[in-house]
Amino acid sequence: MNAAGDFDPPVGIAQKIGPSVQRILAPNPSPMTFRGTNTYLVGDRQLAVIDPGPLDSGHLRAILGTLRPGQQITHILVTHAHLDHSPLAAALSRETGAKIYGYGAADAGRSAVMQRLAERGLVGGGEGLDRDFNPDIGLEDGALLDADGWQLRAHWTPGHLGNHLCFQLGQAVFTGDLVMGWASSLVSPPDGDLTDFMSSCQKLKSLGAKVFHAGHGAPISHPAARLDWLITHRLSRESSILEHLRKGPATAKDLTMQIYHDTPDALIPAATRNVLAHLIDLHGKSRVMPAAELTAESQFLLI
Repeated sequence: MNAAGDFDPPVGIAQKIGPSVQRILAPNPSPMTFRGTNTYLVGDRQLAVIDPGPLDSGHLRAILGTLRPGQQITHILVTHAHLDHSPLAAALSRETGAKIYGYGAADAGRSAVMQRLAERGLVGGGEGLDRDFNPDIGLEDGALLDADGWQLRAHWTPGHLGNHLCFQLGQAVFTGDLVMGWASSLVSPPDGDLTDFMSSCQKLKSLGAKVFHAGHGAPISHPAARLDWLITHRLSRESSILEHLRKGPATAKDLTMQIYHDTPDALIPAATRNVLAHLIDLHGKSRVMPAAELTAESQFLLI
């Protein structure tokens, strides 16, 4: 795991971080975004922009300001439709004429159980959906994009959000918010699905990447180890939930207060959503069941 404190790049300044890869940090630091959103530029003449970031005119100018004579932005790629990743795509498209590529609209790719929860009124509880996002070109799992000097493959990786994509450039993968080095990914139903998240982590392991470029934080230089840590972390959290449920039925909020002892109050709602994600996953595996209809406030008990 990369040391979080070592990552503090200048805001709005393009930095070369790999062959034909630059990173520009957006000016949106927060407890959920760390130093801010990483916008990536791939290529030397025809450029792909990955995750333009939040709707910020200064960041738009920073992206356009990286262009040298003979360069143009030809592709705008969005890993997922959260407000810190996708809103600037439309303005960047208007400025450059480049098409916007993504998996689909903000609610695309939801699992059936999450769609049912959304229809019952459960709304996202984390980073905020960009409900205006709708790519010009939808990408299927495995879709290949190329231009002068680069080739990117899209991998559908739901879990953090149903429409989440990762983009592979040779042995480097741009992982959006699915895998980060400074924190574990938020999985907040109905936008996030832990069952999908665990499958997506296994999918990334199979790619054999040498480096991950995350949506927030430093490059991850040991991807396999980081994925193993994330999977183990989730399994450990699952074990804690099951252990507490052996004492009797409990809601996601009850379990959060019992398990997350050192979590700041401001992050308790996100932690509660993470616990709810585990409970829904365990319900799908027939390990627990809600006492009544499945909702965010349900009491759960062991089967």
